[in-house]
Amino acid sequence: MSDLIQTFTRHPLLNAWRLFWIVAIPMSLAMIWEMTQLDMSTPQAVSHMIGYSVRWSIPFIYLVMAASAMPKLFPGDVTRWWGRNRKYFGLCFAAAMAWQAAFIFIISNNFRDYYFEEVYVLRDEIEGSVGYIFLVFMVLTSFQFGRKLISHAQWKVLHTLGIHFLWAYPFAVYWWNLYYYGDPRWFDYLLYWAGFFVFAARIAAWGQKRSKQHVDTTSMPNKILGSLTIAIALIMSASGGYWQDPLTTFMTQPAWSEALVLWLPFWPFEPFFPLAILAFGTWLFSYHPHELKKAILADTQI
Repeated sequence: MSDLIQTFTRHPLLNAWRLFWIVAIPMSLAMIWEMTQLDMSTPQAVSHMIGYSVRWSIPFIYLVMAASAMPKLFPGDVTRWWGRNRKYFGLCFAAAMAWQAAFIFIISNNFRDYYFEEVYVLRDEIEGSVGYIFLVFMVLTSFQFGRKLISHAQWKVLHTLGIHFLWAYPFAVYWWNLYYYGDPRWFDYLLYWAGFFVFAARIAAWGQKRSKQHVDTTSMPNKILGSLTIAIALIMSASGGYWQDPLTTFMTQPAWSEALVLWLPFWPFEPFFPLAILAFGTWLFSYHPHELKKAILADTQI
């Protein structure tokens, strides 16, 4: 079985550019087929294609998001293949988003009244625009001609911030679909939970690294408290409809905070609270008192 998996993951058709074309061509054909089933002279059809193209893109940004964590958590041929082709999964995401950009251009130019009455929301526009800016620069710097224009540190900052933002946008959308708007569809559940688990995988990989650094040194109270915090985070991730409204009300009580809702992407970050608590619980689980001592010593030496 392992030989078969190894053959699969090393096959030229399933790596690098050939992998990209194997995905991008059928995806584009699917877009064209879907358009033939609709009356594209109506704004409703174009709006449908915006959502349809996004659902094609999201699995690939999730694959990219988890690519660095999976080989650490589950070492093997498949996860190494996954990490090795991270760039090409990202380019598949970019190809799907290019279709979405085309449909947005059509609806905003050919059906302006419908767009501004039914589709346009300022904060969504800001979030989407920031996402596209990140995506364009990430694609350009994925190639040598673009990468040589910036330093390695700048490249790392760009791609780290970009991948997190591009993951956060669909994750937040499907969180709101589940826990606020009501009447969620099957893919709302699928894409929310997939987004949650790929980020949780990154947290787990980080926690695994910390645990290896503090083998048998983390105290039992910390492990218990960390485990309880992680459990709370998991419960919160599945029960957003119960705590979203009071949390939003509390977070937006100050006038300045309420104003930020209109234009600051994701504010006040409700979809991300369970993941933040999960990260805190993971930190507690792998915490060692020496960390605090090092921090104190570092402060005293400044």
